[in-house]
Amino acid sequence: MTTDRVYNVLFLCTGNSARSILAESILNTEGKGHFRAYSAGSQPKGEVNPHALKELQALGYPATGFRSKSWDEFAEAGAPEMDFIFTVCDSAAGEACPVWIGHPMTAHWGIEDPAAVEGSEVEIGRAFAQAARFLKNRIMSFISLPITSIDKLALETHLRQIGTMEGASIKQPKAS
Repeated sequence: MTTDRVYNVLFLCTGNSARSILAESILNTEGKGHFRAYSAGSQPKGEVNPHALKELQALGYPATGFRSKSWDEFAEAGAPEMDFIFTVCDSAAGEACPVWIGHPMTAHWGIEDPAAVEGSEVEIGRAFAQAARFLKNRIMSFISLPITSIDKLALETHLRQIGTMEGASIKQPKAS
């Protein structure tokens, strides 16, 4: 990427306690100043899942300073204008979203909710590790796109294709 522009990216999930937090931390690190990631939820839980923070630490990503917050914060006057918005859970993808300033590009990158996994600490940890891996794979594909030199339609196609990568929580229809 050969631009000084920083792209704002919002990851949305219903609770904003696990997947969207993982994605925010991963993109802020891997995006190396070219991307500024945020996360929010339609119905925020009010706290970040401790397993998400533990997984971020295990992977060497920042795990502090996160909070579970409403997507309404990003639809208000004075909020950062988003360039991209990705839903990472199926329920948030189906909800009526706020009207976003600037009409950002959107795509659904659904991943199964690791916070819904019940079982031993090992099983729960495995679910969070898998979610983080799937998100990192999508994020690495995203940041490798030639955003400044690709037309909007092609970029939107690539963003949707990223959402169908390994671990997609719902199968998306093939384009005809």
